[in-house]
Amino acid sequence: MSNTNSAEELRPNQFRERQERLEDEILSPHAVRSSQTQGRQTPEPLDPVRTEFQRDRDRILHSKAFRRLKHKTQVFIDPKEDHHRTRLTHTLEVSQIARTLARALRLNEDLTEAISLAHDLGHTPFGHGGEQALDEVLREYDPSGEFRHYDQSLRIVDVLERAGAGLNLTWEVRDGILGHSKGSKDLGIVEGTQLPSSLEGMCVRIADRIAYINHDIDDSVRAGVLKLEDLPQDALDVLGRSHSTRIAAMVMNVLESSVGSSEVKMTGEILGATNRLKDYMYANVYNMEVRGQIEMDKAQSMVKELFRLYMGQPHLFSEEEDLIRYDFDRLPTDEKLRAVTDFVAGMTDRYAVTTFQKHFVPSAWAY
Repeated sequence: MSNTNSAEELRPNQFRERQERLEDEILSPHAVRSSQTQGRQTPEPLDPVRTEFQRDRDRILHSKAFRRLKHKTQVFIDPKEDHHRTRLTHTLEVSQIARTLARALRLNEDLTEAISLAHDLGHTPFGHGGEQALDEVLREYDPSGEFRHYDQSLRIVDVLERAGAGLNLTWEVRDGILGHSKGSKDLGIVEGTQLPSSLEGMCVRIADRIAYINHDIDDSVRAGVLKLEDLPQDALDVLGRSHSTRIAAMVMNVLESSVGSSEVKMTGEILGATNRLKDYMYANVYNMEVRGQIEMDKAQSMVKELFRLYMGQPHLFSEEEDLIRYDFDRLPTDEKLRAVTDFVAGMTDRYAVTTFQKHFVPSAWAY
């Protein structure tokens, strides 16, 4: 008897259609079906094999901005320890936690993964210190200007990738990218915050917090910045004293609080303990003044000087590869600012250092 479901007998588009039927059968009523996406900014023919969110995931994974994350700071600049996180490994850890939540809650795992992989594409070199420096130097030229990495992430996928064509992602992925960030706000506080429209986006939002609190504690202990006994002991009593135990406690609480719900949330004493750990990390690790991080001061100065350099000498753009080409003589000031911001924000740590050396550090004279 022939197997009518065999790959050999499926016509084009039946691969994707079969996956879409499985989503209808398996996913929660609260999940986003790929067949019901609100679409792309520029309509495209459907893929014969992949769902729309699978296509988005693949486009992000193969983008240049994603590859650059491996050389961008998470917390520690140019760590000598090979096991410290980078922005790329942070992204992968967020994706793993978010996908675990989505799968357990019967949400769309492909949408969750796509948002996870793209959520930090807009980060500058040197982590949040670089983001602060770029925001400050931008305001020197435009006092009303503002740089935020989540806005830049969306700009990368909408405009900058593919030499200006963008990735043309679905509305749901773009919405999740823009709504992932909480800043230093407690989980559970939503006032003044742009939340994702989908539960898949909410999975990424909460997974981001779970991931960075725990891996930044791990990296900080490894770097000698803090000791486990320095952390709020009441929070550790609730969450656990090992990296994996804390993550498991947080994930289980999210699942127990969210199953069958129209929200993805953390509740009770787990929420309180998580927020206390976050507050401790902001006060004692992320706060550069408390850390006395001289190297970050140098990094921030490099970001600002590079920005000023390109604003003053835009012809230097012609020396760079893989850029959208601009006619700076004809560009109004706001568009020049936009172009320089895009370029500096896209730099990796080491590219920023070598570019700074190229333009500001004298080379040895040849006699």
